[in-house]
Amino acid sequence: MNILTFDIEEWFHLLDNASTRTEAEWSRYETRIYHNMDRIFQLLEDTKSRATFFCLGWVADKHPEIIRRIDAAGYEVATHSYAHQLAYEQTPKEFQADLERSIKHLQDLTGKKVRSYRAPGFSIKEYNRWVFPVLLEQGIEIDCSVFSARRSHGGDASLNMFEPGYLNIGGSLLKEFPINTAPVFGQDLIFSGGGYFRLFPYRVIKGLVGRSKYVMTYFHPRDFDPGQPMIPGLNRARQFKSYYGLESCLPKLQRLLLDFPFVDLAEADRQVDWSTVIRRDVRV
Repeated sequence: MNILTFDIEEWFHLLDNASTRTEAEWSRYETRIYHNMDRIFQLLEDTKSRATFFCLGWVADKHPEIIRRIDAAGYEVATHSYAHQLAYEQTPKEFQADLERSIKHLQDLTGKKVRSYRAPGFSIKEYNRWVFPVLLEQGIEIDCSVFSARRSHGGDASLNMFEPGYLNIGGSLLKEFPINTAPVFGQDLIFSGGGYFRLFPYRVIKGLVGRSKYVMTYFHPRDFDPGQPMIPGLNRARQFKSYYGLESCLPKLQRLLLDFPFVDLAEADRQVDWSTVIRRDVRV
């Protein structure tokens, strides 16, 4: 099962960086999301692909026509929070307010229930699992935030989830579609989105997808924008991670979508036999 998803945010929505931390900084940057979304829409049309779009409520607020266009094309709209803040830096009350605000904006624009969520930066760790009951309280049925490996902005390896399953939160069940990993050079790496997808040659990506029974992708509009300016304040490692491979990312993804079948999250949910999946008891 290969799942195609996009996190819909602006090119300057980089986490844990002083010059892009909050809405107050975002007003300094140019708008590039329209042209980058055109690239994504054309890619999906050319490859006849379906995808789920995890959208920021902020994008829905500032650029509602983007959300309307996603919905009008028949693609699934999910939430990626409102203000793209790290979940573990928020209090439960702040997180709930942000999530509720995001869901309201998206549902008001589409007239459809928002069922699915992904945390910015996959920022759910062992100590902020209180996120999960908040998701259930807000009507979220599917989460795509679990990242069972070490990473800079999140990761909860103790959950040990690499394929769809249930999170059991005090007797309430939340469907989880986690990020997958693969052993590369002796390490479990995430190749299905972000920096490693842009870094690896296509033959490596194709080989990893070909031997994986479950792949959860995640791409951003900025991943396909080689002309974007350099964001100030990034160290050399962040510059490399954020800007390397931008020119090759779109053709690489196009080849992948032509070489392998991909589905959106809604179809993946229908295909999973939920009576047989693993259940992880989650203490919050």
